[in-house]
Amino acid sequence: MNKPMRRVAVFCGLLVLALLLRVNWVQFVQADDLQEDQHNRRVNIERYAHPRGDIIVDGQPITGSQETDDPDYRYERTWTDPEMWAPVTGRSSQAFGTSFLEGVNDSILTGDDDRLFFNNTIDMFTGEDQRGGNVVTTLNGEAQRAAFEGLGDAKGAVAAINPETGEILALASTPSYDPSTFAGYGAEDQEAWEALNDDEDKPMLNRALRETYPPGSTFKVVTAAAALENGLVDDVDTETETPEPYYLPETDDVELGNQVDTGECVDATVREAIRYSCNTVFAKLSDEVGNEDMIEMAEEFGFNDEHFTPVRADASSYPPDNRPQNAQAGIGQASNRATPLQMAMVASAVANNGTLMEPYMVDQLIAPNLNVIEQHDPEERSQPLSSDNAQLLQSAMETMVDESSIDTSALGDVRIGGKTGTAQHGENNSETPYAWFISYAITEEGSPVAVAVVVEDAGVARDDVSGSGLAAPIAVDVMEAVLAGENEG
Repeated sequence: MNKPMRRVAVFCGLLVLALLLRVNWVQFVQADDLQEDQHNRRVNIERYAHPRGDIIVDGQPITGSQETDDPDYRYERTWTDPEMWAPVTGRSSQAFGTSFLEGVNDSILTGDDDRLFFNNTIDMFTGEDQRGGNVVTTLNGEAQRAAFEGLGDAKGAVAAINPETGEILALASTPSYDPSTFAGYGAEDQEAWEALNDDEDKPMLNRALRETYPPGSTFKVVTAAAALENGLVDDVDTETETPEPYYLPETDDVELGNQVDTGECVDATVREAIRYSCNTVFAKLSDEVGNEDMIEMAEEFGFNDEHFTPVRADASSYPPDNRPQNAQAGIGQASNRATPLQMAMVASAVANNGTLMEPYMVDQLIAPNLNVIEQHDPEERSQPLSSDNAQLLQSAMETMVDESSIDTSALGDVRIGGKTGTAQHGENNSETPYAWFISYAITEEGSPVAVAVVVEDAGVARDDVSGSGLAAPIAVDVMEAVLAGENEG
């Protein structure tokens, strides 16, 4: 072979080598990125080439798949009671992707998860189409319905937890939406999607997980726990030596008022302060605990961390702050912010004798052949307060409910503890306040449920906004639904 031919041969060999290297790079290094690329239409077509697995509540599917006439996208997602369940399931849209449980568990639901390899191999040999697995939730259908219908036309959210396990029993958010209106990719789907995104009420926002509010007086439970754990009070019946009026620390004339002005908050005990929701007492206790220890206690309850249920919940916030701001944060105002899930965690830790369990709402992942491929086990998150101090707080919270106008007669002979709250909203509290209620139920067998309710806007007059009037009845209905299920069980 002459010299020019050798050069051509070497050059061609280098080209072949480069091509082989490129092919291997694409197939083995870039494969996952290319497969997950949002512009890879083949992946999305394959996702809807067969029915998705289902999301299961109380043993029954709340989702489904229907066959279409489309040559590419053979199946389209459907939902049962879509507005009630949308804050939990999220969307599964041919055009706009997935979210929440539909998104977090997409590989299981489509059947593409590596843990379904054996199942898919068997299907391939038997000639069956690929099938998706199912997601079994911890949710209680009747509790979810009670929460959703209780909120009604109001803007707000409900989170309910089993304190002993961390299982999420209900997660409602209103206003809600129907994900089936944009499950496809046509013009009508595009129009529905744009309308929902332009809606000022943000119906696709899961307020239970992704909206943080000033928790108002419901946070006084955390401040009481900090005072007990740091030895500032021996029990809930020790006088706190609180004056009235009380001036914020490091200020000369910033006076903090109370909802009652007949003297009940002067030197009030923690029990009385929870009952009458004394701002003066809890602002003073928060200042005496100090910002660092208040942050530590808030974080023991779950503040300043995102939570994955497995759907992500935004972090609630108790930040570093100066003395007057820390005093106000101790009554649930200033820079203090919390999700409804977070405040349900606070109530659940108290109800569970001081132990906070990690909240979760997926119990099992199941293969199409019904084999369990993943089982979630309850996990202890923290111990914010001792069992003795938790029981002291239970006593105070139960006094608050017993001495209030909240009607718990439908719940029967169980212990109900709670704390109402009305949180300021807007500059100088110029907008409609938020109505809060956190609560729990304790039976002879234990504590099956803790509930947090926030009503952001119920369309009522400002003077009619209260935790006991707007939020508490919803919580009672949710607890009633859970307890009814416990009795049947």
